[in-house]
Amino acid sequence: MSVFLHTHPYEPYNLEGATKIIVGTLPPPRFTTGDLNDKDVDFCYGSSNGQLWPILDKIFNLGLVYENTHHAIEQRKHFLLSRKIGVCDIVASSERIKIDASDIGMQNVQLRDIFGYLAKHPNIDTLLFTGGNSKNGPEYFFRRKAKEQNIKLDIISNEVPRIHSFAWAGRTIKTVSLTAPSGAANRAVGSLALYKKLKNENPAFTTIDFRVLQYTPFF
Repeated sequence: MSVFLHTHPYEPYNLEGATKIIVGTLPPPRFTTGDLNDKDVDFCYGSSNGQLWPILDKIFNLGLVYENTHHAIEQRKHFLLSRKIGVCDIVASSERIKIDASDIGMQNVQLRDIFGYLAKHPNIDTLLFTGGNSKNGPEYFFRRKAKEQNIKLDIISNEVPRIHSFAWAGRTIKTVSLTAPSGAANRAVGSLALYKKLKNENPAFTTIDFRVLQYTPFF
């Protein structure tokens, strides 16, 4: 049985200028092999199926293009730099039997040294997880690394998006577990009482609109 080594194609971005960082897992395997489609952007969260950039586009009215061009990459870099937001996905590599983008399908996962990055960049005070604590999600792996450091996460809010904080290296860092910006998470969004209420009030209300409301205070 052949195993696909799914390695992260991008180094962490803009950590030196960041006060908050987005923490995900891995982009789809085609970003590792370089087999992108013409609507993919060759940058963090650039998948044509992903919803993070469309959400940020709506929040900040960025006028982003969704195409495999240098211009599309520069637009996203400019936004991150201007808002002091970095990107530091927590997974360096994993193995896959089935070649897809599911977090649950990752095996023999190698994690990045996220606490090493935090030590090197003391201005970072907020971690924005693109998903919760379900198995192989970014918060799940972060908790594994925190346990190695004997760090306990204190609950600030147990409502979605769940917010925690921890004291480490002389500073307090906040974590926010956002609803994942993926099509796969749309079912979970659809089952939330608040989403159902808003959808009932406005039938045109979408799962992306819901995430726009959720993400806005944290970006």
